[in-house]
Amino acid sequence: MKVNILGQQNSVFSNFIAEIRDVKIQGDPMRFRRNLERMGEIFAYEISKELKFKTQDIETPLGISKDQKIDPLPILATILRAGLPMHNGLLNYFDGSPSAFVSAYRRDLEGGGFDVKVEYLATPSLEDCTLILSDPMLATGQSMLLSYEALLQRGTPSFTHVVAAIASEQAIGYMKENLPSNTMLWVGAVDKELNDKAYIVPGLGDAGDLAFGNKL
Repeated sequence: MKVNILGQQNSVFSNFIAEIRDVKIQGDPMRFRRNLERMGEIFAYEISKELKFKTQDIETPLGISKDQKIDPLPILATILRAGLPMHNGLLNYFDGSPSAFVSAYRRDLEGGGFDVKVEYLATPSLEDCTLILSDPMLATGQSMLLSYEALLQRGTPSFTHVVAAIASEQAIGYMKENLPSNTMLWVGAVDKELNDKAYIVPGLGDAGDLAFGNKL
């Protein structure tokens, strides 16, 4: 599985990574959501280079132009709720694409540790499609993998692009071991550590709370 790390090359994308991490900026939920959205747009642009295009006749006021258009459009999936801002960025660029949504959350276990529970799935058929599955944080990789497996109930994609703003080294290894070969991983930055609660360090904290407010 190929791994693309967009933050390795300095660009405006680097600014967005710095701002979503910055505790002084995180107090503004609208700015946090917008930065994730803009990162989604950049991911969409880079992923578009890997998609299939077809030549189409485009009518202009003065004649016919033969131009390249994405065909077929990918299906965009995300994990509720934290994934919504970056999903919107992807949708801004793939604006004709259908969307799929998965609800997955960490459930604390007695005696410590956690597992991941998938509760909700809404998606069109995914059979033989190009799927783009996004979530801002790829910590252990468990939520992403279980969400991907849940989506397979609705068909097997021909190719899947997995997108995360920040990933841990552990999660990248987990994805490589457990996702099929027809998968490509896109991340903004890679951090080395997970703490005892399986949060990425230095990471940025809880992306869902920062975007939408603290949950009970």
